Amino acid sequence: MSNKKSCEHSLSSGKQSDQQGDQKWMAHALVLAERSRSEGEVPVGAVIVKDNQLIAEGWNRPIDTQDATAHAEIMAIRAAGKVLNNYRLPDTTLYVTLEPCTMCAGAIIHARIARLVFGAPDPRTGTAGSAIDLFSQSYHNHNVAVTGGLMQHECGQKLKDFFREKRKK
Repeated sequence: MSNKKSCEHSLSSGKQSDQQGDQKWMAHALVLAERSRSEGEVPVGAVIVKDNQLIAEGWNRPIDTQDATAHAEIMAIRAAGKVLNNYRLPDTTLYVTLEPCTMCAGAIIHARIARLVFGAPDPRTGTAGSAIDLFSQSYHNHNVAVTGGLMQHECGQKLKDFFREKRKK
């Protein structure tokens, strides 16, 4: 049974500056998604921010690294852990251009990321409310605040263009 509430969160946190910051960081994640696309990977980018400072970034690299776990979120989480010298990432926000998959959702929860902001929903495998909602399950020992749909059109269009181009080849 799908719980759509996470994808329907509004972006109104009450502060316009928060919304502007969110857009700034999602725009940065979109640049990383383009880098991923230019390397022949599915265009997904992610950034981790703490106190409005960039901590780490990542982009999809499973083909290049020959590692099925090298999703943008995982790459950013690994880099942030090294920067913060901790596998826990409290008080951080993860911005990602596509709704996380099951693997990435688990990593986000275990890393204790405080907030997730994603762009395009993923109706087939999204775990923040599109296909399922892992983040709202009460059995987790950590709750992640989830906001979906930030710059949804731009994020979704990048993916659509990539797959359209792939089908032409």
